[in-house]
Amino acid sequence: MQKNKKTSVNQDFTLGGVVIKPGERHKVNLGVARLYDFTEMKMPVEVVRGKKEGPVLFISAAIHGDEINGVEIIRRLLNHSALEVIHGTLIAVPIVNVFGFNERSRYLPDRRDLNRCFPGSEHGSMGSQLAHIFMEEIVAKSTHGIDLHTGAFHRHNLMQIRGNIEDVETMRLAKAFGAPVIINASLRDGSLREAAAAQKLPMLLYEAGEALRFHEEPILMGIQGILRVMGQIGMLPAGATPPANKNKVFIARSTRWVRAPHGGIFLAQKKLGDNVKKGEVLGHISSPFGDHFTAIEADNSGIIIGMSYLPLSNEGDALFHVASGSGKGISTDFPEMVDPVNWKV
Repeated sequence: MQKNKKTSVNQDFTLGGVVIKPGERHKVNLGVARLYDFTEMKMPVEVVRGKKEGPVLFISAAIHGDEINGVEIIRRLLNHSALEVIHGTLIAVPIVNVFGFNERSRYLPDRRDLNRCFPGSEHGSMGSQLAHIFMEEIVAKSTHGIDLHTGAFHRHNLMQIRGNIEDVETMRLAKAFGAPVIINASLRDGSLREAAAAQKLPMLLYEAGEALRFHEEPILMGIQGILRVMGQIGMLPAGATPPANKNKVFIARSTRWVRAPHGGIFLAQKKLGDNVKKGEVLGHISSPFGDHFTAIEADNSGIIIGMSYLPLSNEGDALFHVASGSGKGISTDFPEMVDPVNWKV
């Protein structure tokens, strides 16, 4: 897989057989599969090239087809005036898993998770072929990447950046993004992040919101964060990016789900962004009659970065996702304004 580490002023950029010259922008539909009725399924991509040389940044969303906050982030980003003065090339892929998106589903038609199919292969399963196309047409031509996600169905995620913060460049970009939480997330087998890391491509994963919903504050944070990263890597000149976020950032080294001790009606007492201490009561489980009240306690101290919004719970269901910070220079302070409902980006 050849790396196109930097495009020059006079160098053409080709994606899906379409040539995009400096100063141009084009929409490209990458063919990914033929459906039962012989309809061609295609992945929509827009390429925006500046007149001056610079990095090649890809922004992708809806690898999980029902995680649509990122689709709206990219839609608004593509209409932002800052793109008129970019250096280098922006590759915007608002819908990677076109199958799941059209079915309002996280998965592919064969129930595979696309984010476990990377780097894929030309002759593998549908997911493997789609991952292969994305790697060849998008990742191989990029110098940096940002992948946009939300929580799963009925789960809401706090605005957060996940990445390998042991990597200096990744940590630099994570801080520039300006999300309230940065998580040192391990690489998952078959994930886009793992495949990008194998290509030594710095990549951030932005998580915020809930599946099949738009959430305004996470969307605004996503747009501003991307623009800040573009400024940090030299794609935008000074003055064309939002000011740096001056709020304190919680840097987490580990995360852990608190699960339901048994089935029943789930009543939360804590909310996203709350600081909690080990043993603190986060909520309760009760029977439909209001008896058999059982406290749900935090297994560790940290901040709530995700939680279930479904009041019906079976034993073992994931209810609260708590991130913990540790290590030299790691801040465990967190401003009250982290609440995504009230926090102004």
